[in-house]
Amino acid sequence: MKRSSIIAALAAMVLTIAACGSSGGGAGSGTSSPSGGSAGKTTSSSQSGSSASGSSPSTSGSGDQQFADGKTLTIAMSADPGNLDPQMTALSTTLQVDQFLYDTLLTVDAKGKLQPRLAGSWDSTATEATFTLREGITCSDGSPLTASTVADNINFVADPKNASAALGLFVPPGAKATADDDARTVTVTSPSPNPFLVESLGGLFIVCADGVKDRSVLAKGGAGTGMYTLKDSVASDHYTLARRDGYAWGSGDFDAKQQGLPDTVILKIVPNESTAANLLLSGQVDAARIVGPDRDRVSATDPFERDLQSLLGELWFNHASGQPAADQAVRSALTQALDLAQLRAVITGGNGKAPTGMINPGSTPCTGDTVTGNLPAHDVSAATSALEAAGWTGSGTRAKDGKPLAITLYYPSSLGPNMQAGAELMQKSWQAIGADVTIKPMTDTEMSKIILAGQGHWDAALVPVGLPLPTQLVPFVSGAGAPDGQNFSAIDNADYTAAVQKAMQQVGAAGCDQWDAAETALFKAVDVVPFASSTVPWFGKGVTFELTQGEIDPSTVRMSA
Repeated sequence: MKRSSIIAALAAMVLTIAACGSSGGGAGSGTSSPSGGSAGKTTSSSQSGSSASGSSPSTSGSGDQQFADGKTLTIAMSADPGNLDPQMTALSTTLQVDQFLYDTLLTVDAKGKLQPRLAGSWDSTATEATFTLREGITCSDGSPLTASTVADNINFVADPKNASAALGLFVPPGAKATADDDARTVTVTSPSPNPFLVESLGGLFIVCADGVKDRSVLAKGGAGTGMYTLKDSVASDHYTLARRDGYAWGSGDFDAKQQGLPDTVILKIVPNESTAANLLLSGQVDAARIVGPDRDRVSATDPFERDLQSLLGELWFNHASGQPAADQAVRSALTQALDLAQLRAVITGGNGKAPTGMINPGSTPCTGDTVTGNLPAHDVSAATSALEAAGWTGSGTRAKDGKPLAITLYYPSSLGPNMQAGAELMQKSWQAIGADVTIKPMTDTEMSKIILAGQGHWDAALVPVGLPLPTQLVPFVSGAGAPDGQNFSAIDNADYTAAVQKAMQQVGAAGCDQWDAAETALFKAVDVVPFASSTVPWFGKGVTFELTQGEIDPSTVRMSA
């Protein structure tokens, strides 16, 4: 499998609004900002026991809501998850199932602070991270989870031959992991500096020894480290999970004795969002993510809500040689022709905000505004003049050297009618300055092949690549292009690369000035145009929960009495 195919899996994840981010009051991404944020070494710890002490809470954080044990949680999912191996896919629907079946080493709370999950303590520099596993952690078959097995997980992902979807996102290529089973420690060494090494590694789903030896076991959800096991499934209909006896670690200070934990979880496949909304409102499902027109009617019923902050509007240009957008003057003119505020309102249904950078808000430690003032302002006359100055002349459709200014724009059909309306608005805006514009919807699979794997012709595309850490953006906007690398737009920005090289020498927030400079370089060259961030809500009825990696965190679920 080529690296472009691996990254296609990630893009499918972000296209379904599951890129990592923080929730509106609960756990955020499992790979968010460090708790320290200073250069050098960061060290954190928590109790090393398998669960927190204390009495079981019986009320939620709002009011005096009573929780009940032994209930069933039903979640609406938009598609069948397919292969459940958590290290071989990044599809959001699969990741939601995997949240129940597998655990990560760390998680992140609402304030962006790392919290324990499988690991009770950790220690990190830019090139080495050490995790100490909590005591008493077992696999779904009852066998103990050893440090050696965790190291095997990381080494599997780190080997490019295995084509793991987690390579480069959670585990640096070429990383090496060693283990001390007696001390329960795993030490990971990165071949090059990684400012967010512990945050990235902490978000990797860990599988048990049987799954490391035989990946087919993982495809069916076996060899789990998580809170639930797969009981039965019917493809494209439902997946039924059962809570494990003896599971006592969970996210943060999880208490296995607390009330409201569901004994059974049913993940119901509901492809139509309006149907999912109806099922939620009628009580036939307990939780659903609603991002389209049905969002307002669900919200009007005052449901429980947790929000994912995510980039939704990102315009990418094809910089490959011979493409019109390889010329910065063309990219600038096309951007000037767009009223980005109007476009943002259209694709988000009026619920969006102007983004301040390329990394999902609420997940990155770098909070500077790299967008404002660095993209060409809306000016149709200036756009027309810029094209003429660059040699694109003529009435009607402009041409240069006998070739028309033809633009093929792709947009993700999975994001609903608002995205289509946005694409149509862009078509009209670009036609007004003399471009011959064709717009084409694309499924997630088509996007993977046409855009990210470089197997089709495209000039511009709406691809919301929302990521939680600046380091994870680097391969998307530098290095080899498709099909040999992840840089699907073939961006070559020397100022970006220089700033990244400086940022890589720092740990955590200490490098934010350089990360901000890197992003600024992208926008000044109009290499990519972020124009809309959106709040993507998870709604619940009769249940409360928090989010991690954009999905429901099983250990935070509480069922109402």
